[in-house]
Amino acid sequence: MKLTLFTDYSMRVLLYLGARPERLCSIGEVAKAYRISQNHLMKVVNQLVRSGYIESVRGRFGGIRIGMPPEEINIGALVRHTEDGFNLVDCGSCVVAPACGMTGVLKEALGAFLAVLDRYTLADLLTKRSDLASLFNHRAFEDAAATKPL
Repeated sequence: MKLTLFTDYSMRVLLYLGARPERLCSIGEVAKAYRISQNHLMKVVNQLVRSGYIESVRGRFGGIRIGMPPEEINIGALVRHTEDGFNLVDCGSCVVAPACGMTGVLKEALGAFLAVLDRYTLADLLTKRSDLASLFNHRAFEDAAATKPL
């Protein structure tokens, strides 16, 4: 099972914001922490705001923050929300589909995959919140040191 970059980035945003629940963050800050495209991240953030996973505060001192308690953000539900579909193979155009058992096997496997994700929340992934925050801080320090002239 391979998840899209959209789902990957959604998880990254929620982990970043969940590690810093006490303050507003910028999309640029999150993009820089992960070294990913700010433009792509803006699309992800807009979707997460529309669905209530995060909140956006407009204005000069605005930013984004987690929109609900991490205990209420179910990972399985998030993945279902951010993925377009779960067609592991295109059985609709296959000649042997009516007699093949693979469709049922893949459907069962997908169900098991999602059932595992359903057992976890963002809070479960943030058990080492201070370690996450310090990793982001360490990366920011390294980036700043790398850009300073000697």
